[in-house]
Amino acid sequence: MSTTDPAPGPTALIVMGVSGSGKTTVALGVSQDRGWEYAEGDDFHPRANVEKMRDGHPLDDDDRWPWLRSIASWIGEREAAGESVVVTCSALKRAYRELLSEGHPSARFCQLVVPEDVLTERLANRRGHYMPASLLRSQLDTLQDLQPDEPGFQVCVEGGPDAVVAEVLRHL
Repeated sequence: MSTTDPAPGPTALIVMGVSGSGKTTVALGVSQDRGWEYAEGDDFHPRANVEKMRDGHPLDDDDRWPWLRSIASWIGEREAAGESVVVTCSALKRAYRELLSEGHPSARFCQLVVPEDVLTERLANRRGHYMPASLLRSQLDTLQDLQPDEPGFQVCVEGGPDAVVAEVLRHL
């Protein structure tokens, strides 16, 4: 089990992707392997955002900016303390990722890439989450894939969770 960072200084790994891509599962696996603090991005949403999504309405940029700033602030606090962390966040648009990483050299993104049919099936079978499957299309329409000039990498979600986590760790 590895508990050291691959590079000098802390790492803030933002596990990104649409709802149902496996962000929480992967982030928890990385956190456990590396001994890094874990944060669930959904926990940073204000109550109004949660209620809006629960009612089946997609968030717009005005809803997302305060949420993203809150996550970025958390990353900055941990970075200043020299701590490596992993956090989940859909980070669907490049502008969102730029906000999350601005002034945070530790930020690296891991985009989980999952076929739409797999996402649809996962969301149909998911219980206890406020994000309804009906909002998947709006997330896919909003998603701007991570680009080569952005800090991070993509991982195709194939195989079981352990295989995906192992692939993420290989990139780190």
